[in-house]
Amino acid sequence: MALTWRSFDFFESTPITPSDPTSRSFFDNPSHFSQSIASVCSGSESLFLGGFDGTVRIIGPNFKILREFTAYDNGSSVTHMRQVEGTSLLVTIGEGGAGEDLEPGQPVVRVWSLDKVNKKDGNPGLLSSVVVNNGKRPFPISAFTATDDLTQLAVGFANGAVVVVRGDLIHDLGTKQRVIYESDEPITGVEMHVDGGVGLTTLFVATTARVLKVVISGKGHGQPPKTVEDEGCGVGCMVVDRRTGEIVVAREDAVYYYTLEGRGPPTAYEGAKKLVAVYGDYVAVVSPPTPAGEADTTRRRFWGGAADSIYTFTLIHPELRIIAHSETVLADVKHIFALWADLYMLTLDGKIFRYHEKTLQQRLDMLYQRNLYTLAVDLAQKCGMDAQQQNIIYRKYGDYLYQKGNYDEAMTQYIKAIDSTEPSQVIRKFLDTQRIHNLIEYLEELHEHHRATSDHTTLLLNCYAKLKDIDKLEKFIKSEGDLKFDLDTAISMCRQGGYYEQAAYLAKKHGEHDLVVDILIEDSHAYNEALDFIWHLDPETAYPCLMKYARVLIEHCPSDATQLFIDYHTGKYKPRVDAPITAEAAPVTTNGGFAAGAANAVSNLSSLLPLPYMNTAVLASNNNANAKPTVGDMSLKQEAIAIKYTPPKPRTAFSSFIDHPDEFIVFLEACLQDDALSKEDKTDIYTTLFEMYLHKSNEKKSDAHREKWEAKAKSLIEADKSLPATQEKPQIENSNVLLLSHLSNFRDGTTLVKEQSGLLFDIFRSYTSAKDTKGAIKALAKYGPEEPQLYPAALSYLTSDAKILDEAGPDELAAVLDRIDKGGLMAPLQVVQTLSKNSVASMGMIKPYLAKRIEAERLDIQENKRVVSQFRTETMARRQEIADLGGKPAVFQATRCGQCGGGLELPVVHFLCKHSFHRRCLRVTGGGEGDDNVGECPICVVDNATIRALKKSQEENSERHELFRADLEGSEDRFKTVAEWFGRGVMGAGGE
Repeated sequence: MALTWRSFDFFESTPITPSDPTSRSFFDNPSHFSQSIASVCSGSESLFLGGFDGTVRIIGPNFKILREFTAYDNGSSVTHMRQVEGTSLLVTIGEGGAGEDLEPGQPVVRVWSLDKVNKKDGNPGLLSSVVVNNGKRPFPISAFTATDDLTQLAVGFANGAVVVVRGDLIHDLGTKQRVIYESDEPITGVEMHVDGGVGLTTLFVATTARVLKVVISGKGHGQPPKTVEDEGCGVGCMVVDRRTGEIVVAREDAVYYYTLEGRGPPTAYEGAKKLVAVYGDYVAVVSPPTPAGEADTTRRRFWGGAADSIYTFTLIHPELRIIAHSETVLADVKHIFALWADLYMLTLDGKIFRYHEKTLQQRLDMLYQRNLYTLAVDLAQKCGMDAQQQNIIYRKYGDYLYQKGNYDEAMTQYIKAIDSTEPSQVIRKFLDTQRIHNLIEYLEELHEHHRATSDHTTLLLNCYAKLKDIDKLEKFIKSEGDLKFDLDTAISMCRQGGYYEQAAYLAKKHGEHDLVVDILIEDSHAYNEALDFIWHLDPETAYPCLMKYARVLIEHCPSDATQLFIDYHTGKYKPRVDAPITAEAAPVTTNGGFAAGAANAVSNLSSLLPLPYMNTAVLASNNNANAKPTVGDMSLKQEAIAIKYTPPKPRTAFSSFIDHPDEFIVFLEACLQDDALSKEDKTDIYTTLFEMYLHKSNEKKSDAHREKWEAKAKSLIEADKSLPATQEKPQIENSNVLLLSHLSNFRDGTTLVKEQSGLLFDIFRSYTSAKDTKGAIKALAKYGPEEPQLYPAALSYLTSDAKILDEAGPDELAAVLDRIDKGGLMAPLQVVQTLSKNSVASMGMIKPYLAKRIEAERLDIQENKRVVSQFRTETMARRQEIADLGGKPAVFQATRCGQCGGGLELPVVHFLCKHSFHRRCLRVTGGGEGDDNVGECPICVVDNATIRALKKSQEENSERHELFRADLEGSEDRFKTVAEWFGRGVMGAGGE
């Protein structure tokens, strides 16, 4: 045992003395205690002692007797007990004349509820009492167990019988008993394994000669017992590990574990065993005294005659093969129990010992002192220590091995602790010892665990270069999976060493597309390859690369780069796809391939980058700086694949075409063909394209060149009348057109903007200000019908100077006067006053105009006089008619009814309007048949209603001043409008 087990003192042993005097006197009397206690159990933070006199004592903290009651009378002893953890239920078994009509020694199972009190005797509430039948043979009980719900109990007897009691013992609803096993071998232990998921309960039975299992409920119930082991155990040497459900059996050679599948791996631990218990990961074993003939000389010399009564108490850790505690006990051990977070041992002489496990750190320190680091790791893992704390053990173990000079094993431990160890501490040690192979191993693991910094990557590449290990260098660069090193550092070193292909390979492999483009353009100056590489990227990735080097690409690849911009910004971009390379089609490299390039790189770096640290500032390019990259050249083009994306606004590309107007115009014109453009984007494109057209028109002095580009510019702002109304016209802000036209001296643009904005008067004024008579006459002819006020302005301009009048001619002046006359734009007096401001126009020029106006005025006067006379005559006639109706008798000569056309018969109704009707033909407006109220004349009622409605409307309109104001402002002859409103009678007092 000394060779296979390591002994430590992981527990503190403390004897316990009860503080209560009554309890202390009970435990301090060895003879009385041993004769009083028949059974012991623990649970629910209490200790239960069953006496030979049928009394149960409940022990609380500090081993104070809290309560005692009589469970059995008539001399029955409490031989076995079971407390259901977490409840107030206590199961006791008494035997020996208990109860009436019972055979002596016949066992009785009773279930008590400790939280209930019987008022008669003060005992706990008795829930049920069951007599266990064993053929009425008075054999003692040797083993007992029960399920947590107390629906199944198993009782083992010394005669080899096992009885199972099944029923509801808590509510006393009746039970059934059955002998499930019988043999000639005494029963030494019974334990149950309950699988609640499938409702299967298996009973393990131990005898002195074998271990069996039998299904007592669930699938397989009723089948005969199955032998698990052809070797039994003693009483007290079988227990269940409630954490795992395993059955633990202690024999002289080992500790065995049993499950439903059979026996598991045993733990060899030799020696006789009297009692066994499970405490956490430990197994507590009590060994009986060595027989007198076998006691060793040292023990007998030290203890004398007492050596034959010395028991050994041992706590072992089976998985770690550790003896955690061992001590001798000078009395027989009655019971071992776990309570109040500690392990306790109760001896037959009333002594109590507490075993408190030391802290994990204390236990680890014991292992450190003996350099048992592997065992310390196993212990830490069993105790659930987190990985960071375990790494401390690995690091200590590594330091221990490093001090012994075992560098390879030390590095193994340092690698295990790599996640929580400062890398510089390990790196510095192996730099000092020149263990470069171990250093490489550690640096590689740093990269594997993604804890490497750029300095670590630099140092690792330095080590590869120092050893000229080309295979590892390639393997490092071409490592699969996630990125394990600082990519920027690795690429930077390849670029500084002049190995642009390798740098591009790393960047492309790890998705650093911007770096690939940067290498191709900045280092290799392979602009076509860079553009082709961008064209192979997905839209989201290609855009930033394209925009970053847009001006460079347009400078060196104007056509292709412009087309790429067009495709991308119009939503037609399709990434190119390369066909896989066949063995026959693969080109042969002239520089020895990647391996040769890597070899050269290592050769250069080894001389430039000395250990222990790399100084990247002193790196310089080598002779391979002008090597041509082949990225994008070793593939065959396939059909492009369309990918949906959101095109950026065309404005984002405008700055890329600086100093490249021709390509810019191509780009803008292509963007205009995109139907998905927003109104805002179209405005930007039209405005920019207009500017570029004007820019191109001023590049050369030739008129043809200028006219060509000005015509293009004019077409952008000129409204195309042939376009349908639904088609959107070019949208350029007038302010931008005016500004750009002014800066480029593009007069037609200014004119078109003013025309489209309705500033026709400003156009005419611009011609007159420039003394451009022909232009003014042309503008007058074009805009005069839309803007009549241009004619008075034209009259003033033509008569402002004799040269202007001569240039225009008298016919033009006559035409202007004619339009003024027809449109009533000026009164004759105003025309005369305008012409009289200077002596340019003669009387002969306006004589036809004045004669025409005078004749028109004379005709208007005559017409007005005729109308006035007519209205006056009608008015006098109406007044005379009203006077006659009021003062003269009316003569009615009608002979027929105006309604039915028949001859008039009394009664007859006559109206002053000379219409007569039968009384019966009129609708009476009120009253009965004889009522004289007959309303209005049916023939004149419509005209009268119309007159009343007109009058009412005039009265309402007299209050609505806005109508009069609107009519007055929109009238060409305001005096005539006022006269009309006055004639309607709506401008008099009170609306009359």
